[in-house]
Amino acid sequence: MSTKKKSYGTHELERDFGPLTFGKLLEAYRLAEELSQKEFAKHLGISPASLCDLEKSRRIPSAERAASIAKKLKEPENFWVQLALQDHLNQAGLKLKVSVA
Repeated sequence: MSTKKKSYGTHELERDFGPLTFGKLLEAYRLAEELSQKEFAKHLGISPASLCDLEKSRRIPSAERAASIAKKLKEPENFWVQLALQDHLNQAGLKLKVSVA
């Protein structure tokens, strides 16, 4: 019997729930905090309509905006920026993977 703890990271999340996008992560964060879109948008300093567009992936934030959102959430900027950049590549139909060092 092994007592080694298994890790559950991005790869496992995508395996179980599909590709991780900036919008999906943003919505999951909001729901985990049990905030309405209106409350969460106010915390981020954006309109509820903008938040809805981000969550539904109708709009993909720039790297700068993704970093700003991550800062406001006190989350790692590089991961949120990586997701936004990957969304831009996917939207353009480019089969490239973003990696942030």
